[in-house]
Amino acid sequence: MTTTRPAATTEEEEEEEAVVAASAAANAAPPDADDREQQKKVRARKKKKRRRAPSEEELAALRSVLRWARRGEAGDDDAADCGGHLLPAGRRRPRVAVELHAHSTRSDGSLSPAALVERAHRNGVKVFALTDHDTMAGVAEAMETAKEFSIRIIPAVEISAVYSPSNGSGANEPVHVLAYYGSWGPAKSQELEKVLSSIREGRYTRAKEMLSKLRNLGMPLNFEDVSNIAGSGVAPGRVHVARAMVEAGYVDNLRQAFSRYLYDGGPAYATGSEPAGESVVQLICRTGGIAVLAHPWALKNPVPVIKDLKAAGLHAIEVYRSDGKLSGLSDLADTYELLKLGGSDYHGRDDKEEPDIGSVDLPVLAFFRFLEAAQPIWCNAIKEIFANATERTGLNGPKGCHRTNSVDDLCDTCLSSPELGETDDSEAEVLRTEFADIILSNRSCKTLIEQRAEITSLLH
Repeated sequence: MTTTRPAATTEEEEEEEAVVAASAAANAAPPDADDREQQKKVRARKKKKRRRAPSEEELAALRSVLRWARRGEAGDDDAADCGGHLLPAGRRRPRVAVELHAHSTRSDGSLSPAALVERAHRNGVKVFALTDHDTMAGVAEAMETAKEFSIRIIPAVEISAVYSPSNGSGANEPVHVLAYYGSWGPAKSQELEKVLSSIREGRYTRAKEMLSKLRNLGMPLNFEDVSNIAGSGVAPGRVHVARAMVEAGYVDNLRQAFSRYLYDGGPAYATGSEPAGESVVQLICRTGGIAVLAHPWALKNPVPVIKDLKAAGLHAIEVYRSDGKLSGLSDLADTYELLKLGGSDYHGRDDKEEPDIGSVDLPVLAFFRFLEAAQPIWCNAIKEIFANATERTGLNGPKGCHRTNSVDDLCDTCLSSPELGETDDSEAEVLRTEFADIILSNRSCKTLIEQRAEITSLLH
């Protein structure tokens, strides 16, 4: 399908919002001649310019995305209401509320995975990815909670890494790479977990080093207090150290702790045992995931980072932000032929300025292209997962049981669909179809339900 680029928030709209906000300030001084002229220009542009109606391509993508989010259960009003996000008379481009970047108590967030899903539901989110730092421990809880709501969960993780300039010049820089997987999780899950476990272990050493630096700065803290704040089984991170600093009265809030001491390269900052960014991207690709560079605007020099990670297999970068602006990194994404994504990076901190879940206006075409790229990758991962599980359980071998189709045939069939989501061809449905093909011709065979439970227990 040929696609056109989604329209971003225009500079005129941003300028208009800034003018309106400034003129509405309490007890503000009367505008001078320049201000009045600027407001006059904005009003003239507003009167002349009207938001365009959504294109047929956007509406088609919308229908496909909604069907995917609903696992194939298409509604009669998919294109008409867009889950409540399409304004009357179609006077804006359609969108589906998608959240691709959020953290729970399983890493450095303040809400449990279940509470995050509930908040996403209240905010109208249809697709949600839990991206805890260096762990996927909360994904199962999120998926279980999502059964109560009309939310599609994308298993994900944000992996900590470090970038070293390939030319040998310049200092190392911390980077974070988001990994998005199909509903059955990563292929080679043990390989992925081995790397994540090593990073988590390094967080304990890192936290102790940060406390040592804070002690030298006259702000002693107990490691036990930081561990208690992190919670049982959770590797401590910077935010847990920051909360301990707030409780001890060294800083007023988390923002102050980071801006003064814990920022990258700050006086109390420390590194852990993070692997190289290129190896993390390659790991994600090997395990059947989509690799996305998180918040590249925070990098000191994003160009070489994006260039080298792209060479390693990077699929996308975050460019859509919660403040509604399309970052200048969009041009870099075009240059290196990368998908453009974005998420709120929600942590649930006591910060009024923190973006809420679902606040990023991710164009439906951008998410549709993400699904187009992800579908064959996730489907191949399903093939590998199913093949490994079949080998371990002897699903093809027990006497009296046989299968009529192969998972490869079914995946090839679903991928040949001319429109994404036209049929329910997600990775989960591929496996379910495989299970449905098992014929029980002997009483000694297990029931289909028992076989499904056995496979599921092995995959999680």
